[in-house]
Amino acid sequence: MKKIVFLLLVTTFIISCKTDTKQPIDENSETSAMEAQEKPLLALGEFDTKAGEYVNKEVEVKGIVDHVCKHGGKKILLVTDDGDVHINSDERFEETLKGSEISVTGVVVEERIDESYCLKMDEDNIKSHSEGVSNKEQFEAKKKHVQQYRDQMKANNVDHISLYSLKYVSHTEAE
Repeated sequence: MKKIVFLLLVTTFIISCKTDTKQPIDENSETSAMEAQEKPLLALGEFDTKAGEYVNKEVEVKGIVDHVCKHGGKKILLVTDDGDVHINSDERFEETLKGSEISVTGVVVEERIDESYCLKMDEDNIKSHSEGVSNKEQFEAKKKHVQQYRDQMKANNVDHISLYSLKYVSHTEAE
């Protein structure tokens, strides 16, 4: 009797291990998964107007590297005839990228400029000038810049301005 129970258990175990549960292939779900992995390609001319739809999501942009930041090399400016975008990285960009046409994958980042941000900029500007870090010309330029933000918000009847950039993920030579 013990041998029969033992054989039944072993047989059940073997059958359960060999059973391959095949699920029907749903072609639509496979296509949807592929589409979800694809990154939208945003033209630089429409980047500022469409970037708000992709905040914290990966997108792809193409353009020419117009500038590689000299102060650390962790920022580039990508341009086309129609627009531009700033791209920030944790790693240094090679200076040799300047003038290259590349395709960049990055995560859209939004910086919101509102009245509290403007007040903070005013405070920092006054402090910097009073400590002698900035001269009168720099002080006035910064003051004018902050006022431009305020004027833009007032003209557009909004409580903030969204500035968009990309957090670098990867790049390839453009095709």
